[in-house]
Amino acid sequence: MERRTLRAAEADRGKRADVWLAEQAGELTRSAAGRLLEEGRVLCDGRPLAKNTRLRGGETVELTLPEPEPIEALPQNIPLDVVYEDDDVIVVNKPKGLVVHPAPGHPDGTLVNALLYHCAGSLSGIGGAERPGIVHRIDRDTSGLIIAAKNDFAHQSLAAQLQDHTLARVYRCIVVGNLREESGTVDAPIGRHPTDRKRMAVVADGRRAVTHWRVLERLRGHTYAECRLETGRTHQIRVHMAHLGHPILGDTVYGSAKAVPGLQGQCLHAVGLRFLHPRTGAAVELTCPLPEEFERQLRRLRQEG
Repeated sequence: MERRTLRAAEADRGKRADVWLAEQAGELTRSAAGRLLEEGRVLCDGRPLAKNTRLRGGETVELTLPEPEPIEALPQNIPLDVVYEDDDVIVVNKPKGLVVHPAPGHPDGTLVNALLYHCAGSLSGIGGAERPGIVHRIDRDTSGLIIAAKNDFAHQSLAAQLQDHTLARVYRCIVVGNLREESGTVDAPIGRHPTDRKRMAVVADGRRAVTHWRVLERLRGHTYAECRLETGRTHQIRVHMAHLGHPILGDTVYGSAKAVPGLQGQCLHAVGLRFLHPRTGAAVELTCPLPEEFERQLRRLRQEG
């Protein structure tokens, strides 16, 4: 079991305990937080906290998380845009809205479920029952290229390439504001946000994260840019661009809370992927076009300029 100590801020005064707990423990939905409260797994001053309790602000809360129940992904006939496939690997152009692997709150309808159906169960087992074949991830509302391994041999090779940066991932994005330089590198550690567990942040004790970026086009009040990942932390590009003061257009977590009309999630697309084939050693370089809603935002900003 995992135990966490959480502290309510003065700004949390008046919030219901279940709402606040879901905000602080990023992986919990409000209903899951409510169950933990009902089960007596959340203590305040040594006593169980009721889910409808209104916080005073400043409380110290002890949370005990039970061991997660294993999720076994099952095949589902979900259409895939396959960009490359052979006996060892498969590369898919993932659409926005598709979660990569099952997790609490998303037990099915994921890329893994689709891959299990498409590949007739032939995926590596290194990722476990809930994420077979998955070598790296892309956020739910980020689109673009993602590679999966069909066997353990391929998975080990691709994982090693992630570590030594042989496996290269290139993204395109539209950021808010005008990047002052033509190119640059963000080398800033990323970890959980100290007060909001659903978000990541640049924090001193985080894991090293490096993003290289360059300007492709300057638009009215925005910049069209390319980002290359040297590391692969959760939400890395989104966090790093926001850290520069230029959050990604449509990112309601790290940018403006207001959604952009005609845009689902952030304007971020994994446009390129390069790796050495696990079996032959040959270089494989793949690209995919920008999604229509991304192109539509570019056209709109160009017209405004």
